[in-house]
Amino acid sequence: MKLASLRHGRDGRLAVVSRDLKTMLPVDRLCPSLQMALDSWSTTAPRLQEVSDALNQGTASGAIAFDAAKLASPLPRAYQWCDGSAYLNHVELVRKARNAVMPPEFLHDPLMYQGGSDDFLPPTADIAVADEAYGIDFEGEVAAITGDVPMGIDAAGAAGHIRLLMLVNDVSLRNLIPGELAKGFGFFHGKPSTAFSPVAVTPDELGDAWKDAKVCRPLVTHLNGKQFGAPDAGTDMQFSLADLIAHAAKTRNLRAGCIVGSGTVSNRDASKGFSCLAEIRMIETIENGKPTTPFMKFGDHVRIEMFDGAGKSIFGAIDQTVVKYAA
Repeated sequence: MKLASLRHGRDGRLAVVSRDLKTMLPVDRLCPSLQMALDSWSTTAPRLQEVSDALNQGTASGAIAFDAAKLASPLPRAYQWCDGSAYLNHVELVRKARNAVMPPEFLHDPLMYQGGSDDFLPPTADIAVADEAYGIDFEGEVAAITGDVPMGIDAAGAAGHIRLLMLVNDVSLRNLIPGELAKGFGFFHGKPSTAFSPVAVTPDELGDAWKDAKVCRPLVTHLNGKQFGAPDAGTDMQFSLADLIAHAAKTRNLRAGCIVGSGTVSNRDASKGFSCLAEIRMIETIENGKPTTPFMKFGDHVRIEMFDGAGKSIFGAIDQTVVKYAA
């Protein structure tokens, strides 16, 4: 099934979305919010599935037209947002661009940071930034929403706690990041509010494209109306979403509604394009000594989407424009 949150209050108003993304049905009388559904998943999910089946069969009453502009993030705020770096090609390029070697432990010990989760951007909301000099970048990713995950679980067990899947635009302010990392305490200002796809889907909606806890479809990014990249999210993924969840749960329990991201989708085959500006800039630096592709400017537009084998959108589109922040 496919779920979304209509913009309403702090936590949204839960809605079930049809498979073809043409209609949606508010179900807040059944369960007010997605977080509450996750908290009682074993009893609530079957009831939501009944609504989903009726909606897909055209027998549900009260359905309205699907409109991503009316939606918040599936989880407008979350208890936890952990973002990994599952695509080692991206990590290798980052290090190679500054003449550094990738440590061998990165092959079995994933990178991960804990991002801000109290104020996610709606999927069609503007990206408001105070200064273009911050180095504005998009990052296309996939992510899982978990149920309750016990501390110390292995990847095989973690896979069973994946409730929903989403797309991500992990907005990055690249020129702020080096100074923050130099302090030794990781990202903060360099990682502003994140955006997620309009719709979160259960893994079964992906069919054969869900394999080994990986989403095996191209992630298509357009920048200012021109295709920027379509790398396959299941290719060159060193760590599956289950691996990343197990890593996050190494020393703590994860509670229902925890979001775990894949990191920037990246393929070794550069002909597939890219999921962030930083990656093409790193290749330019390696080949020419300096980058030539600029970071985003005010007025630039990014669209991130994934399609099934028949060319139909799975999650809806993250569709955002960069604007100057006005207090």
